[in-house]
Formats: sequence, structure tokens, C-alpha cells
Amino acid sequence: MNAISFFDRIYAKLLSDKTQKTSEQIILIVAIFSFLIHLILIFLVDSGIILLEGPSDLLKNPIAAIYTPFSFILVYEVYLLIYYLPRSITTYITKQYEIITLIIIRRLFKDLSALTLSSDWFHIRYDLQFTYDLIASVLLFYLIHLFYVHSAKGHSVDYQISQKAEGIAKFIKIKKILAATLVPVVICLAGYSFVTWFSGFITSSKPLDLSFENINNIFFEEFFTILIIADVILLLFSFFYTDEFHKVIRNSGFIISTILIRLSFSVEGLINTILIVTAMVFGLIILVIHNQFERHSELQKIRNT
Repeated sequence: MNAISFFDRIYAKLLSDKTQKTSEQIILIVAIFSFLIHLILIFLVDSGIILLEGPSDLLKNPIAAIYTPFSFILVYEVYLLIYYLPRSITTYITKQYEIITLIIIRRLFKDLSALTLSSDWFHIRYDLQFTYDLIASVLLFYLIHLFYVHSAKGHSVDYQISQKAEGIAKFIKIKKILAATLVPVVICLAGYSFVTWFSGFITSSKPLDLSFENINNIFFEEFFTILIIADVILLLFSFFYTDEFHKVIRNSGFIISTILIRLSFSVEGLINTILIVTAMVFGLIILVIHNQFERHSELQKIRNT
């Protein structure tokens, strides 16, 4: 059995339609149970049955319990991103945008548990972060809608051209190999991230709130680094099958968008939100220009025939 057939078997087991449906059901069940367990923990802490010194905001307010099932939904979104990688570049990028938007939505539930309702709203750190995230979530949701609309406009033409392009089957094969490789890598990364954080949490002498301070970044900071590497690999291999300028610029632009998202994990507050919105706006503009370029190229071909 050669390496290609080995990866084909791995892909069929990990990224088939049947596996995707099964994974969806498992994640939903785990998300529901995790929500109930989190609620029970909050009740036990609130009742004094479990005593903690300065419990985290995630263990004070029942609203914060929504944070936990959202974390498992994000895990499933990561799986879907890899699932769509060999199928469509625009759907793959859209999944990246959906993941970072869900991270902000999840952060909103954490922010809600730490809100201080007072006249000093714009002077309190958590209240300001909640305001930024609230505005950003609506804006990002609309940008994803626009990205879907323009993806659909360019998909039919892009699909027809891709089907006729020589060697496209080989490129899809490469994307399947990359996707099959990413699944175990991401699973190992998730396990390592959780174990590292949990061991640090157990041995840390810091207050509980500080231990949970960067919980939003766990796994996803490293995950987007892996995505950048995967995007660059795809870009380099794409040169074997196309040298069309607008496609090279589109793929390069999507990498820049992913890098901007990755950089957002390194900062906090307003800069974090600005970087995420900028990344998505940049990706959308790149897609719009690419589609216009594509339509112009098609019109030129029709005129020349």
C-alpha cells in the first residue's frame, strides 16, 4: 500500500459524510451534558457545598454556563473547516471566519458574567470588552453573510473552470492528503493545549480568575498558526496547476486574512476586535475583486470565440 492510498483510507475514515454526521451528533450530546454539568458546578459553588477562594466569573453566574457548550460547538466547527478544505476554498475560509466569530460570541457569555452595571460603564475594562464584542459580533455576522453571497456568485464559474483545468484532480488529492493529516494534528494539539492549561491551573498559585483570564486563547492561538502553514502549503502547490494572477492574489489574500486573525490572539481590548474585523473585511474585498476579475475573463473568452 503506497502513501497516497494510505491517506485515502485515512480521509475516508475521518472525513467522510458518515463520519461528519456521527461527529455532529456526538458533539451535540457532549455539549448538552457539559452545559448541565457547568450549571451544577455553579449551583454547588453558590450553595457553599464547594468552597473556592475567589471563584472565577465562569463559576459565579448561570449565564456563564453557556460558555462550555459553545466550546464544544467550536470544536465541531474546527472539524467542519478541515472537512470542507478539499471541497471549496471559499467555504474553507468562511469556516475560519465563523470560528473566530463564535469565539467572540463565546467570549460574550463570559463577559456577561462579569458586567458591572454602573454610570462608569466606559471606564470599566470588562464592560468595555463586552461593548466591543457586542458590536463586533453583529458586524462579523453581516460580513460572513456578504462573504457567502459573493462566494455563491463566483462559485459556478470557478467550478466550471476548475473542472476543465488540467491536473485539478491531483490538486484535490493534495488537499485531501493535507486534510487527512490535519485531523490527527489538531486532535493532538487540542489534547496538549488542554493538558498544559489544566496542569498549570492545578499547580498555579495565582487566583482562580487569573487562571481563566486567557481561556479564550487556549488551542485556537496555535490552531490558527497551523492554518497559516496549511494555507501556505496549498498556495505553493497551487502554482503547479494555475498561474492565473487573480487566483494567486485571492489565495495570498486569504493567507493574509488568516495571519491577521492569528495576530488578534496576541492583543486584547479594542485592538483585538479591530484586527478580527480588518481580517474579514480584507478577505471579503479580495473575494469581490477576484469575482469581478473572473467575470471579466469569461467575457473576454466569449468575445474572442
